[in-house]
Amino acid sequence: MAQFPDYVDVEYDAGEGESPDEYPTLEGKIEQAIDVTRRGLEEYEQPAVMWTGGKDSTLTLYFVTEVAAEFGFEVPPAIFIDHFQHFDEIHDFVDRWAEQWGVDVHYASNDDIGAYVEENALDPGDEIPVEALDGHNRHHVREILEYEEDTFPYLLDTYVGNHLLKTVALNDALREYEIDGVLSGVRWDEQEARAGETFFSPRHDPDTYPPHDRVHSILQFAERDVWDAFWQYVVPETVPEFPEGHVPRSATDLPAGLEWADIPVSPKYVAGYRSLGSEVSTDKTTDEPAWLQNLEGTTERAGRAQDKEDLMERLRDLGYM
Repeated sequence: MAQFPDYVDVEYDAGEGESPDEYPTLEGKIEQAIDVTRRGLEEYEQPAVMWTGGKDSTLTLYFVTEVAAEFGFEVPPAIFIDHFQHFDEIHDFVDRWAEQWGVDVHYASNDDIGAYVEENALDPGDEIPVEALDGHNRHHVREILEYEEDTFPYLLDTYVGNHLLKTVALNDALREYEIDGVLSGVRWDEQEARAGETFFSPRHDPDTYPPHDRVHSILQFAERDVWDAFWQYVVPETVPEFPEGHVPRSATDLPAGLEWADIPVSPKYVAGYRSLGSEVSTDKTTDEPAWLQNLEGTTERAGRAQDKEDLMERLRDLGYM
């Protein structure tokens, strides 16, 4: 593969200083998403899609498959980070729809930590000795994170836990599969640390991560726009029996003959979750389906552990999404 980024010709400042307000209609947001996705599939030799099973990454994957079909590209593989603390329903959702859509999924995980957790029957929150890790992980803990404690908690939404279980797993997968462009479902309005992102965001420091770019095709979507896109496009185009224009008004409001397993929307959103993190660090405040909640007047990530939310800017610099 050619030395990155010599063969890539994208505008790294595209979208700089913008917000969802610059794209006032859903159609305009979709047009921009298609354009960014097309460039992502054109410019990179080995692209991949970050897929968490959440609404944003699933919408991103939808645009990728649609654009690939329209313009004659191969559908790139998806990378699913298995951090060992997922809701079981997330695994089931990803497996089902990967098969349905014909998407090849690379499951990335930090197997050194996974093996230690299994051998010692650890539960989330239990302590892991730094010296029990292999040299690769110890390097990240001591040299990159500059963490000085003897142990760290086996928790996803903490500084050390998030980096080892997600970022290290992701970067190892990017290196293994020689990925040069990662299509990711990041949005400007989702979190303060992401408000300054651009549509093509460079990650070129070889001392921090395998050099690559992040391609952010849905930056311009607000949370409400994501759900509008699902009910107006993703669901009716994926499920032929689903009537165009129908938006379920409750968890039981589905057209006759359909079940939620037939709909490409995670069951956790149906149950009231608005943001999907780990099983032990994500809560919900209501049983109302996510798209029916007060999206404009409440915080989307309020149910997520704040340890990670407060560190998002530094985690981004280390390669987190």
